[in-house]
Amino acid sequence: MHGWRAGTLVGLMLLAGCATYSPQPLGQGQGAADVVHLSASTADMPLPALRTHHFDPAQGMDSTDVAILAVANNPDLKVMRDQLGIARAQSFAAGLLPDPQIAISQDFLAHKQVGATSAYSYGISEDITSLLTRSTRVAAAKSQAQQVNLDLLWAEWQTIAQARLLFNQVISLRAQQKQLAAEQAALAPVDDRVRKALQAGNLTYDAASAGLNAYADASKRVSDNTIQLHQSEHDLRLLLGLAPDAPLDLIGESFRANPTPQQVQAALASLPRRRPDLLALQAGYQAQEATLRGAIRAQFPALNFGVDRQRDTTNEVTNGFTIGFTLPLFDRNRGNIAIEKATRQQLKDDYENRLLTTRSDIAQITADLDTLARQRDQLQAHAARLDQARVAAQAAWQKGLLDWPTYLSIRANALGADVDFIAARDQQSQQAIALETLLGDTDLQPSSLAATTP
Repeated sequence: MHGWRAGTLVGLMLLAGCATYSPQPLGQGQGAADVVHLSASTADMPLPALRTHHFDPAQGMDSTDVAILAVANNPDLKVMRDQLGIARAQSFAAGLLPDPQIAISQDFLAHKQVGATSAYSYGISEDITSLLTRSTRVAAAKSQAQQVNLDLLWAEWQTIAQARLLFNQVISLRAQQKQLAAEQAALAPVDDRVRKALQAGNLTYDAASAGLNAYADASKRVSDNTIQLHQSEHDLRLLLGLAPDAPLDLIGESFRANPTPQQVQAALASLPRRRPDLLALQAGYQAQEATLRGAIRAQFPALNFGVDRQRDTTNEVTNGFTIGFTLPLFDRNRGNIAIEKATRQQLKDDYENRLLTTRSDIAQITADLDTLARQRDQLQAHAARLDQARVAAQAAWQKGLLDWPTYLSIRANALGADVDFIAARDQQSQQAIALETLLGDTDLQPSSLAATTP
């Protein structure tokens, strides 16, 4: 009965170290009712500019506050952090030694015989091949966990960019809403006068069409802008993990940057050592290198070694060992080695393609920023001149010195110039955000370059 006693003892020892289960109920997914209910640690932010920012969303949120809250509370980032926990657990599991195998058996005599006794056998064995490939599994798992961590950091950078973009959109659309509402209110008296002239028979519909269409077009623009504003506010709330009806008190100006060519070149030179997605691809390549080395080691015969103790029915006790191994005649792990080599080549090409694409994108955005800066200045000056013409035309029309078709034409031209300027300003801001995200260098926006939006 020695075998049964040994088995019972081992079983009790194993049960003493077992994990236990505890339930974790699902949440309701309601989101925070207000930003004051959200928390964010600036010390954990992925960019220096965010770590040094004075964070107080209760006083209103500027573009940096929004970026900080997005990194800390975005639901998608929370899921990615959970995936990082899984990767770290997998890295831990890869380093664990394989459990030895215990074999216990006992044979009982069917009929009692003089001088005979029951036979038993027990032994312990270990998978030697698993020990030989442990170092490559650990190296691959650590690199994979590092890759997941870097992918998370890259996702945080992209979330910062998305937060800035949505902040800019909401700020811009709110400004446009005020401007369009004011335009609608200014055209209401013209619309009323045209309608009265039609009713009195002093105007034909052909002559009145311009006046009627002006107010209708302004009303449509207000409605269209309202829908776009609702969508942008919805996207921003979702990015921040807020409830659908949570207030958005946004303050400050849109994000802008105007790096010099020297700044861009300096940031570009160190890009492969800094940008998280490139570092993640490098970590993935290192993980694949370790996996390939493991596949090459696994081509050697699988080996299992153990020791045992046996007693036969004549009460003879023997001690011995067992060795088991496979004969490398057909497989020799050649298929897995070929797969891992092809995978390594794909990862190498992916990395080089990403780096080439990044350099091309940065060159294009830099050129676009120069063009947009000149266009923005021209449109700003043009819009200012037409705004003055609109003010003068309104005063003249109210005094009866200007006919309403000419007055409406001047207002339409001024509004079009204002809209074009806003679009150019927003596009310039979008490109600046894209450039900083691609370069990953907050020094591209020093305080001396933080321009104020007119």
